[in-house]
Amino acid sequence: MISACEKGDEWEKALQLLHVMAQSKLESKLINFSAGISACEKCAEWEKALQLFNATLKSSVHLDSTLFNAVISACGKVGEWQKSLHIFCLMTQHKLQCSTITFSAVMSAVEKGGAWAHALQFLRIMGHRKVERNIITFSAAISACQKGGEWEKALQVFELAVHS
Repeated sequence: MISACEKGDEWEKALQLLHVMAQSKLESKLINFSAGISACEKCAEWEKALQLFNATLKSSVHLDSTLFNAVISACGKVGEWQKSLHIFCLMTQHKLQCSTITFSAVMSAVEKGGAWAHALQFLRIMGHRKVERNIITFSAAISACQKGGEWEKALQVFELAVHS
C-alpha cells in the first residue's frame, strides 16, 4: 500500500498509513518506512522524510542502506546538502554498506550546494573503498567544481573519468 502511495506521489497518504500501522500495533517493516521516505522525497517534503527517518531510528526495525539513501536523496534534492552529509555520517556509524547509489546521492547533494571539496573527497573515498565511480558521481563532482569556480579541478575530474 505504501509503495503504491510512493509511486503515485501521495506522500500524505503514505504517512497516514504508517501512522495507522503504528496506532494499531501492526508490524512496521523497513520497506514501509523506506517507501514513505521515498514518497516524501518525490514531492520535496524533506522535513517529513527526516521526521519519518528519525521515527525509524527509534523503532525496532533493522536498518539498511536503502533507508539512508532515500533520506540523503530527499535532503539533497532541495539543497539541504549539510543534512545529507549528516545522514551519510550516521550511515557509516551504523556500519552500513555505502554503495555507488549512496555516493551518487550524497555527491548530488553537495553538488547542489557547490561544495566542491566534499565532492572531491567523496570521489577519493570511493576509490579507496573500491566503490564503482560512474557518470553520476563524476558529473556531480565536475559540476560542484564548476559552481565553486574550480575549473582546473573540474578538468582533473574529467580526465580521471575518461581514464576510469
